[in-house]
Amino acid sequence: MRKLLSLFYNYQGIIYKSLLCTFGVFFIVYVFPIKSQFAFEFTPGETWSYETLYSPFDFAIIKSEEEVQEEKQQLRQEAITYFDVDATVAPEVLEAYTINFKNYFPLRPQTSRYQRYYDYGIELLKSIYDKGVLPINYVHSGGRTTALVDGRSERDVPFSSLINLNELSDYLDGAVDQGYKRYSKSYYNLFFELLEPNLRYNASYSERAREELYATISLTRGLVRKGEKIISANALVDGAKLEKLRSLKQQFSAENNRAGSNLWTVLGYTIMVIVLLVILMLFIYQYRRNIFEDNTQMTFLFFNLLLMVGLSTTLIKFNPSFIYALPICIFPLVTKAFFDPRLGLFVHVLTVLLIGFIVPNSFEYVVLQILAGIVTILSADELYKRANLFLTVFQITLIYLLGYFSFFIIRNGDVQSISFLVFGLFVINGLLTLFVQPLIYLYEKVFGLVSDVSLLELSDTNSAVFRKLSNKAPGTFHHSLQVANLAEAAADAIEADVLLTRVGALYHDIGKINRPNFFSENQKGSVSPHDDLSPRESARIIINHVIDGIELAKKYNLPDRVIDFIRTHHGTSKVYYFYKKQQEIDPEVALSDFTYSGPKPFSKETAVVMMSDAVEAASKSIKEPTKESLENFVTKIIDTQMEEKQFINANITLAEIETVKKVLLNKLVNIYQLRVEYPE
Repeated sequence: MRKLLSLFYNYQGIIYKSLLCTFGVFFIVYVFPIKSQFAFEFTPGETWSYETLYSPFDFAIIKSEEEVQEEKQQLRQEAITYFDVDATVAPEVLEAYTINFKNYFPLRPQTSRYQRYYDYGIELLKSIYDKGVLPINYVHSGGRTTALVDGRSERDVPFSSLINLNELSDYLDGAVDQGYKRYSKSYYNLFFELLEPNLRYNASYSERAREELYATISLTRGLVRKGEKIISANALVDGAKLEKLRSLKQQFSAENNRAGSNLWTVLGYTIMVIVLLVILMLFIYQYRRNIFEDNTQMTFLFFNLLLMVGLSTTLIKFNPSFIYALPICIFPLVTKAFFDPRLGLFVHVLTVLLIGFIVPNSFEYVVLQILAGIVTILSADELYKRANLFLTVFQITLIYLLGYFSFFIIRNGDVQSISFLVFGLFVINGLLTLFVQPLIYLYEKVFGLVSDVSLLELSDTNSAVFRKLSNKAPGTFHHSLQVANLAEAAADAIEADVLLTRVGALYHDIGKINRPNFFSENQKGSVSPHDDLSPRESARIIINHVIDGIELAKKYNLPDRVIDFIRTHHGTSKVYYFYKKQQEIDPEVALSDFTYSGPKPFSKETAVVMMSDAVEAASKSIKEPTKESLENFVTKIIDTQMEEKQFINANITLAEIETVKKVLLNKLVNIYQLRVEYPE
């Protein structure tokens, strides 16, 4: 059991990354739509670039959406429209007619003439309500036949027989008998005031009638037999050939699913996803070893990759067109902010290739996203500056718009049917990309990463830790500022992370706050507290400033990338001064007691700070500096560090070390203000 635990402990990093990769494969394959992909890409109006295609199975030619809608519109003209009859309306209107009749007809009451016109109006009203009065402002979109539902009875009548109140005048002109025409205007005025619709549109019955008719529509026309030629090589994709290709593509997945090929599709997806994720792991292992060895950073990269794939599949299932609104370029922006542009582009390309399996027009999508990713990586750095962020987002949006426009005119040959909705989606994409700054802040808190924004905040020398360092150890504070200036210039010359290098240099000696007087830069006069200590105790105090600095950094919640400079700025070098003094007392003294515990620098930035720290600290001992003496001095210090193999773990080349030497020499020459001696 103990052996098993020991094995697990020794290989926990590899085990974790294997689990991470396995989970990534399962997640991606799970969210992918499990269907076979049609093997051919084609564009209407262009040449068929493959060999002659024959039908792999029998399939029907599917009608276009326009054809189906046209048939539905025709059937809608035949559908029965249902109305409910309100039996209470007619009696109420007849009662109101009795009361108001005398107000509209200038006849003497209780005369035969009065009664005759009155009775005729009653019959006219009954006739109107027998036919049925339509709802006010009703717009008919059904067929010629309507059904009037009165309780449990139903009768079919022509729609043209129903009374429309907007056409009441025309109806009465034709309905009133010749003997009553004299008072047709009076009848119209009275009916106009009294008539109320007694029909109410029955939406559920009418819709059901239409759906029953729609169900009779055939979605296909014609049949293509297995082995029948669909399109010849180099033929133009148009007309019947285009319809057959679209029908074959649409039915391809369904046919393969019926053939029970889902397992093969899953296997194909799994193999391809494994290949891409293994390539990602190998790239990080080969070129970003420090990231590969950090489980948190690997988790961050996989989390973002899986997040983009998950969001893409969700949008595709909801509406494939919305895929262009997904701000996928946020991923390379964030990766670039925390790591470097090359890794950001590589991971972005792999992510786009994964999503390309499931998006429509995959070639167009992949090309657009890779172009946008390249622009993202080449765009301005320092995203914490608002102008740079807006410029980057503008460039990304512009390349999307230009890329889509060029693809559209290549595919269609004109711009008449271009969809401005897609342009709007690209604009939404750009606006969403602006949220990269709060996203970076969130990732910093969740994954413990550090971005340029945080580094800028940490470089503020008015912060609490620097005020304390300035008050308790002013010499160390001044030394840190000088080291930061030297390291910043050197890092810029070898294209290292300048801001990270400066911040690391500012904090590298904060451990001296605990015992400032034991370090020469803070001592006043010739009296030193080391005079009362043994060389071994003095060396222990000097060496412990690294451990004290790490503890103080954690107290102030400094990120690990900054703490790395505190850990490594002395590497595994020796405190030779006190070692030599101890040898005078005890010749058999162990050198390990006077050696820093390390680790050695493991990046360009930490290596630069180590060189700058050693050169700046030792330069104080030069009494009469000249350019030659400074050059020999810088070369000797850095060559000694190289002989001790302090930079063996850092990704810094010999040429870059020589560049650092030249920069440090030039800076020291400027610091000491060396001038050419003019002849007298």
